[in-house]
Amino acid sequence: MTVTIDIVIYPGFKMLEAIGPLSVFNAANLHLERRGQSGRYDVKIASVSRGEIGSDIGVSLPATKALDLLSVPHTAIIVGAPRIEQALEDTPQIAAWVKLAAQRMTRTAALCSGTFFLAEAGLLDGKRATTHWAVANSLQERYPSVHVDVDCIFVGEGCLWTSAGVTAGIDLALAFVEEDFGLDIALDVARDLVVYLKRPGGQSQFSLQLASQATSHAGIRGLQNWLLANIDKPIDAAEMAARLSMSVRNFNRIFRRETGTTPSDFLERGRVEAARRMLEEGNLPSKTIAAKAGLGGYEAMRNAFRRVLGVTPNAYRERFGRRRATACDSTERRQ
Repeated sequence: MTVTIDIVIYPGFKMLEAIGPLSVFNAANLHLERRGQSGRYDVKIASVSRGEIGSDIGVSLPATKALDLLSVPHTAIIVGAPRIEQALEDTPQIAAWVKLAAQRMTRTAALCSGTFFLAEAGLLDGKRATTHWAVANSLQERYPSVHVDVDCIFVGEGCLWTSAGVTAGIDLALAFVEEDFGLDIALDVARDLVVYLKRPGGQSQFSLQLASQATSHAGIRGLQNWLLANIDKPIDAAEMAARLSMSVRNFNRIFRRETGTTPSDFLERGRVEAARRMLEEGNLPSKTIAAKAGLGGYEAMRNAFRRVLGVTPNAYRERFGRRRATACDSTERRQ
């Protein structure tokens, strides 16, 4: 099986978003050949017209293919740009092309602010989509029919895929490799590139440590850091409020205003993040991880993972851990 992929660029495109997926697919070809497996990727750089296309860093890529409805690939990946609204105005041909071509492609993807092209074509109306956090509000305001979910690495809606900013394109490309040629090839590529196999699509674009640094209220910021440092301890709203000498009601109001979430949701996400790291990096039994992350028992951790990441702890470990789950993780299998 040959999977044809067009990486669509235009003047001012983000170079890293083109090179990242291109590197993934080229590495996949090498490993498919080494393993003697049939199949490969045939990747082309495409644009409105052939020729050198300048990027956001002043380096050009040669577009060897012009967008053409008579030559539609299996998968198209439209990259983003720092000045996306200017790109929409300068290259309306891309939105016009993808509006018609998407009906004939197996997968249509947009990386980062490239999501604007799919939205401009009307393909995302009534659908979930993500983009770089910095342009999420602009996307929502310009295209109110799109359900923008900024708290995701990537989102799949049938044959349409959108990803968060810059390096999230590598995550999505790895997901495509796994879908096309299996887990082992995707693992080989991830090891070559020294990246995680694939962050789960529902994983947040931000770690909570980064999110806490962006909180303007010094007291709330300090409390967030304290919570993350004491994630294994039982902590309730009354204790949090007391640390800031506030009433619980006032504390809850200010915390939500500053962070956009509730104290309990922040604490749960912090505990899931701590548990996720332990699942990725070590061999501790799931029950032990649940206790060390402040999630109590395994069932509570399982429910929290489903709410926050959309997967179970065991499924997360099998895909993203350093080793596959063993008998010590049999709790979930018995349920």
